[in-house]
Amino acid sequence: MAHAWTVAPVLSTPAGHIFEDDAHRTADIPHPLHSPEAIHLRYEIDRTVAEIKRGGWKRVALQFPDCMLPDAPAVFEALSQHLAVEKGPAESNSMSLEQTSPHAMEKLQSITNDQSPKKLFILADTSYGACCVDEIAAEHDDADVVVHYGRACLSPTVRLPVIHVFTRQSLAVDRVIESFKSLFPDRNQAVILMADVTFASHLPHVDTALKTEGYRSVFTPDIVHSPSSPLPNRTVPENVLRDPTKLSEWRLFHISDPPESLLLTLTSRVSSIHVFPTTPAAATTVVDATAAVALRRRYALLTSVTTVPIFGILINTLSVKNYLHILEHVKSCISASSRKSYTFVVGKVNAAKVANFSEIGAWVVIGCWESSLIDSKDFWKPILTPFELELALAGDDKRIWTGKWVSDFQTILNGVERHSIDPSTSNHNTYDGDSTTDGHSIEGSDSEPESAPPEFDLRTGRYMSHSRPMQVRSNIERGENQSGPNGQLARRSRGDIARIGDIASPGAEFLRSSRSWKGLGSDFQIEYDHAKDENNSTGMEEGLSGSARGYIRAQSQTKT
Repeated sequence: MAHAWTVAPVLSTPAGHIFEDDAHRTADIPHPLHSPEAIHLRYEIDRTVAEIKRGGWKRVALQFPDCMLPDAPAVFEALSQHLAVEKGPAESNSMSLEQTSPHAMEKLQSITNDQSPKKLFILADTSYGACCVDEIAAEHDDADVVVHYGRACLSPTVRLPVIHVFTRQSLAVDRVIESFKSLFPDRNQAVILMADVTFASHLPHVDTALKTEGYRSVFTPDIVHSPSSPLPNRTVPENVLRDPTKLSEWRLFHISDPPESLLLTLTSRVSSIHVFPTTPAAATTVVDATAAVALRRRYALLTSVTTVPIFGILINTLSVKNYLHILEHVKSCISASSRKSYTFVVGKVNAAKVANFSEIGAWVVIGCWESSLIDSKDFWKPILTPFELELALAGDDKRIWTGKWVSDFQTILNGVERHSIDPSTSNHNTYDGDSTTDGHSIEGSDSEPESAPPEFDLRTGRYMSHSRPMQVRSNIERGENQSGPNGQLARRSRGDIARIGDIASPGAEFLRSSRSWKGLGSDFQIEYDHAKDENNSTGMEEGLSGSARGYIRAQSQTKT
């Protein structure tokens, strides 16, 4: 179990490192070692050019992950040379345009396939994870299409059409076949043969070789854009289409280490998972993969936040389809449990960003199905997925851990729609407590906080008196207005949280009661709605002016 933070981590850069030369770090940056022929094959130049010509796009964004940036100039030059000679639309027998949304189709139809020169530009330092399409950065340059290189989560996009180039990585196919044969001596064993998208081009050859060896029950899925599929982003066998529970009868042989989100998802769906490692340092023997320990850690993590009063929602994507719908669902779940949520739009999540908000007791990430899973061991507060949040907010008598783990939030939304249609399950989001799904209190004597059942921290056994700060107070039900003048922050009676206007604000309460520094002038005693001494405040002073290298004082006109 990860160690628990007791104080916020130090976020500032040590003074001794401020002027440190970063030249020594350039040795860690890989340099391109591929010949022009290797670049042409690995980055599928012919297929990319064919797709661009066929779509008639004139402004093309090339998105590379950090590990492929050394090859970006060579890919740029190769594409530019092939696109400079226009020969009309080319044919392609490879994967076609990936997951084009209706909005993108309208934009596609509005672009004419003329002979004007194509404009290419490289996207580096993506706004979010490298697996996601950076539509925001592409739209800054008014791109018509994005060419995404490397691993991809294949989450449906919203604004722009996308061409996915997974790149072709080398693979010891003969060793893969030998490992498969030694692991499955029974030729009738039902096995799903999968690989990471960067090795997917080798699967047809491996499948053909295994069929020649007499394996008749090997299923090699195709790549699709469906993270909510029983096999995420893959097709499934015929019997699984008819009955999804049949997937538990299949064993999985996966080439390359799967991402942790995929491993957690498939652990409860297939009979067993066997991984053929592809890293140079790893042995070539097949490893039996299991996520039992990781699942137990995730469950312990979500049970540790069952009494958290304030949740932070991290928006880690602006491109994945339906991210606004899952955001509203998460906010409604938190509100229904009489807790408070604050929404933050961030780029790449790191410990320094989220540690600035110490009043947040736990975080929920809204991102793609891969990037939503974040290991919390380096963070001050736990980080959950929307699926884990639903379990954490459920009552102790309703929280049942079956080992199932859901990474794709579209599956959660589909479940919400099914419950909303079925009248017998229409109250599935009404968590134990005294509020309904719309956040309003239930009428009657049971709506009083004093009549609610006591809540205890499952880790420490301590009684939690303010785990539901948004619980409607009885004096508010009687219509008593306790706000300050003009909706200002007002001092509350002992035991009450601060309110801004008629809305309870746990964040303001934390500012008032816990933060030692509350902004400029906080060294003076702050008087709220009953301030008597107006001289007990900070006077206005004229500050410095000029540039950072030499500020000028207003009176002396001397530089400091």
